[in-house]
Amino acid sequence: METALGLRERKKIATKTALYEAAMRLSVAHGYDTVTVEAIADSAGVSRRTFSNYFASKEEAMLYGDAMRLHALLDAVAARPEQESPWTALRGAARSALRELQRRRRDRDDNLDWLTCARVIRAHPALLSEQVATFASFERLLAAGIEARLPSDDSSPMRARVIASCFLGALRVGTQSWLDDDSGTPAVTFIDQALVEAGKAFP
Repeated sequence: METALGLRERKKIATKTALYEAAMRLSVAHGYDTVTVEAIADSAGVSRRTFSNYFASKEEAMLYGDAMRLHALLDAVAARPEQESPWTALRGAARSALRELQRRRRDRDDNLDWLTCARVIRAHPALLSEQVATFASFERLLAAGIEARLPSDDSSPMRARVIASCFLGALRVGTQSWLDDDSGTPAVTFIDQALVEAGKAFP
């Protein structure tokens, strides 16, 4: 994807990523409630005005990682073989995206991994509310890709939206079950189990 982006867009993504990571690091170190927009901007080495150019709020900055992961998932769905059914493509894309997240978690040399970020978000109602909005926006994009995979005699925007909603719900349940577990079992195990259960309604 990066090769298809212009220099300006890559710089924009780099700045947004720096602000997101600064927000998360400060929240982990000092507690989310004490972190200010000014502190995030200072930590990322940009001005308060630059922060406002990219994010409308501290909550939006904190959820940027989720937005990026969801768009990566959308790309993974689009890359699946055209002949796959919607649910098969969704499940396969989820596995690919999770493997990439696990690889990145192993490669990081700090404590800012997916598990840590997910726990920070879950602990704060304001972030959970913002996360719901992020997922709702993504649901519409995902439904468009799903509708293109449905058989012509069983295709409708409503059915595609229902499938997208069930898929994202299963991701949420699997992720929350993983966060509740302390056995060290990989996230992919919980999420795939949730997708199997949800997928029984979509042959």
